[in-house]
Amino acid sequence: MTKESIPNELLNLLTEEEIIMFRELQIKIQELNYKTNLTRLIEGDDYWISQVYDSLWTFKENTNKIFDNKKFIDIGSGCGFPGFAYAITHPNSEIYLVDSSKKKTDSLKEIIKSIKFKNDIFVINDRIENIGRQSSFKNGFNIATARAVSNPSTVSEYILPMLKSNGLGILYCGKWTNEDNKNLENTLNVLEGQILEIKSNFLPREKGIRNAIFIEPKASCPDIYPRSIGKAEKYPLKG
Repeated sequence: MTKESIPNELLNLLTEEEIIMFRELQIKIQELNYKTNLTRLIEGDDYWISQVYDSLWTFKENTNKIFDNKKFIDIGSGCGFPGFAYAITHPNSEIYLVDSSKKKTDSLKEIIKSIKFKNDIFVINDRIENIGRQSSFKNGFNIATARAVSNPSTVSEYILPMLKSNGLGILYCGKWTNEDNKNLENTLNVLEGQILEIKSNFLPREKGIRNAIFIEPKASCPDIYPRSIGKAEKYPLKG
């Protein structure tokens, strides 16, 4: 993979060392894809834009916030994005990758063994509803992300209970409508959270529009959240 094939928008965000690590990550995911169907977004622009750039622009282009040296959790990590992308570019942060699929978490562990991440990275095979009720995790993170997991109202019930009082949640979305905004605001009112800001970006090479919804606690999230497995998905909070 030559630098020329990586969009300039991404090259401008990465160091030489980071580019090498992302290439190593791509090769390892390609290898694991033969055994476990981790992702179809692994070649060319699908990887460099739809995976790497899409994971990073929320951090790298938001210069008014400090994202380094944080305790970070990625919910529904899948093949490791945005978690691995954040880890590579924020080597002083502690990373937790959560997924309910054992095949995927086993693959994530293989990736960690093969690539020399500088971070402490922990992989958890469990449902976020279970993790979010454990005192060792609840209200324990500076940053929580969810990408391609579920609708924003459902995802916010996973994220808010994980955040410290000054923590930040990031929901990755494609389209974003006024109805989506209203539904999320209603859900966050129940969870004692609020929308901090919404940022939109057109991905390079016509890969579509992406929205990042930044949410934060405004008070302590009620202890009953997250609800038991499947409840947030089946009965999203409506305020």
